[in-house]
Amino acid sequence: MNSAEQERNLSRAAETFMANGRLDQAIATYLQLVSLNPNLADAWYNLAYLHRCKRHFSAAISAYRMALSNGIERPEEVHLNVAVILSEHLDQVGEARAELETALRLNPQFVPALLNLGNLQEDLGQPDQARSSYQKLLTIEPENSRAIARIAMIDIFEGKARDSVPDLQSALSARSATAHDRAEIGFALGHALDALGNYDDAFAALIAANNAMRQATPPGFHYDPDAHQRLVDDLISAFPIRRAGDMDSSTGAPIFICGMFRSGSTLAETILAAHSRVTAGGEFEFLPALVAEKLQPYPQTLVSPEPGFLEGLRTTYLGELTAIHPHYDLITDKRPDNFLHIGLIKTLFPSARIVHTFRNALDNILSIFFGNFDQSVSYSNSLDSIRHWYGQYQRLMAHWRTLFGDDMFELDYDQLVSNPEATIRPLVAYCGLEWEGACLNRTSAQDTVRTLSAWQVRQPLHSRSSGRWRNYAVQLNELNASMDLS
Repeated sequence: MNSAEQERNLSRAAETFMANGRLDQAIATYLQLVSLNPNLADAWYNLAYLHRCKRHFSAAISAYRMALSNGIERPEEVHLNVAVILSEHLDQVGEARAELETALRLNPQFVPALLNLGNLQEDLGQPDQARSSYQKLLTIEPENSRAIARIAMIDIFEGKARDSVPDLQSALSARSATAHDRAEIGFALGHALDALGNYDDAFAALIAANNAMRQATPPGFHYDPDAHQRLVDDLISAFPIRRAGDMDSSTGAPIFICGMFRSGSTLAETILAAHSRVTAGGEFEFLPALVAEKLQPYPQTLVSPEPGFLEGLRTTYLGELTAIHPHYDLITDKRPDNFLHIGLIKTLFPSARIVHTFRNALDNILSIFFGNFDQSVSYSNSLDSIRHWYGQYQRLMAHWRTLFGDDMFELDYDQLVSNPEATIRPLVAYCGLEWEGACLNRTSAQDTVRTLSAWQVRQPLHSRSSGRWRNYAVQLNELNASMDLS
């Protein structure tokens, strides 16, 4: 068989493996292919994609670079892919920005790069630059709903909510608006009307936005309350008692900050990150990735693990952490829904510090209903679904408290904003840190904040969000009556 025939056979085999979801075999075959012929730009591109799917981020970037060096078509798309890996997975924001700017030099009309650049500038707390990126985008796609909505959210942050309402209403009524467009614009309109005190209209806008988001969400991503309840049942059954563990295995473990979305976890992280010893890690994907890739069926695989299995999980988690932050002293892992995995956390890292953030239940539920989450937060588009998820959260946290209550820190958002020092000092002490006044006086210690509350968390501490549900007491009356808020 000559080399050309071998190349064709390897290419067909790699594509077949990839199409059938056999990623390891596809990677191995593409490696053979590019070893045989290193000049195949498309093969390098596919190899990069596969490495990205397997969370081999450095290898993915290297393969993307090879695709570029071999003259891949539409190189701006490759630079965009590299930028997303750098910003979302490797915490290399400056490098990500440079990749986006390179993409735009290659193609100034490349809308995805403008959108990602605007998002990145928002993460960095640069409203003027973000607005400029979104406005450039709108000269190319005047009806781009994400750009319109993000400009409105910047307006709201800057106290100009009234200016944004006409544009949002006009965009919402456009004939070409899809369900996704109506959701994007509707969430922004709800926030603008809320900022203006037009609470009835704001709630109506939010109902319409959430309905549109459900319409735009594929059926497989809709919330399944029975499945989620079974998961909580299984978690409680898998961890009936606190297990004895090797305390040394907690070496290098982060401070885990978790709780409901919109419960103050980002605020807690910015407070701790103001300390000279603490690095803000943000919302790492490591635990959910371990669960998805190595612990299925979860949590049953943790009931009787094979010897060495847990050590392998620890090594994998810490390896991913140190690959991004090799020189940290203390670091936070602020993924709110890690509250599902507190049993796993305490199994892998028995002495890990866990900060559980919580707030008034109705405020929390309302804030989630106001949030334009991605489809992975499947319960967020219905008050009934949020209520159900919240009830299961309460049930699971009650169980974790029976096992680990003595070494979890319960951080009450409402107490934090009403009496900061009395709340922050015990939090800092719990984390094993000496007191530093910067923790009390922070605006945002982080250069980059990736969360729905990115603009709010950059403001000085305030209590305006505590008791916000009262503005919607009529709309939430049935929910209030039906919930056990004890």
